[in-house]
Amino acid sequence: MITLSDVTRRFGSGQSARIAVDRLSLSISDGEVFGLLGPNGAGKTTTISMIVGLLRPSSGRISLRVPGDPHELDPFDGPAKKYLGIATQSISLYDELSGIENLRLFGSLFSLPRATLAARVDECLRMVGLTERGRDRVSAYSGGMKRRLNVAAALIHDPAIVLLDEPTAGVDPHSRHALFEIVRLLKSQGKTVIYSTHYMEEAEQLCDRVAIIDHGKLLALGRVDDLITMHGGSSVVRVERFNAETPELTVTDRPLEVLRQALDQGERGGVKSATIQSPDLQAVFLKLTGRELRD
Repeated sequence: MITLSDVTRRFGSGQSARIAVDRLSLSISDGEVFGLLGPNGAGKTTTISMIVGLLRPSSGRISLRVPGDPHELDPFDGPAKKYLGIATQSISLYDELSGIENLRLFGSLFSLPRATLAARVDECLRMVGLTERGRDRVSAYSGGMKRRLNVAAALIHDPAIVLLDEPTAGVDPHSRHALFEIVRLLKSQGKTVIYSTHYMEEAEQLCDRVAIIDHGKLLALGRVDDLITMHGGSSVVRVERFNAETPELTVTDRPLEVLRQALDQGERGGVKSATIQSPDLQAVFLKLTGRELRD
């Protein structure tokens, strides 16, 4: 559905130029939840801005193909806009308007018929759990409610491709859970979702595939389980014994075998507790980048 071919984006020129996206190539399939994972400043927002036609690549090419439309589309062409919906990292709402008025305004930009727009406003408010607060001014909303309405505004024209840039930034646990459920609902509806985040547990829970990027470069691409298998490293078995002050730590690719051996070694003292720390997406990230996620 979406193809990026050797895409680069520079800001500035000459020696002072900053490369935000560096020869990025990837393809995103119809109906998948695709994660863009990386620290703040990795190039995620720039990539999303190019996909929706807000920024032009300095070089390379981006193309869209949508089911039911035989044409290959350029994000900067007018016909592509109706297929794209974006919830930006910075909340794009009018505080002095109500939730309903905001959605009506954004829907009118796509020239939706009045009856269709009214139905979409009701549906989108229901989807994000704001039906009861739809007539309230957005200035009275909590941060989590604004985030959810921001997503509703991206969905008002029923786009085939939904781009969510850091949608859970600064939200409460209730709204975070609600946003997760919205992503799962969109997937069940057959929509393609591009989900940008620097929270790795979100990518693990929601995404069919993830691209790990940093400094604008693609570091790894694949299903979460495959990336963990390929790059996550070994497990760590931690065993505490009643007669030992310090725990035994063993790095191994066979944690169950190590654990069984520890339990069988009764002469070394009884086992007080034992845990296996398996590799996860954070281990993949740290192995590929050599550092913690940065702010």
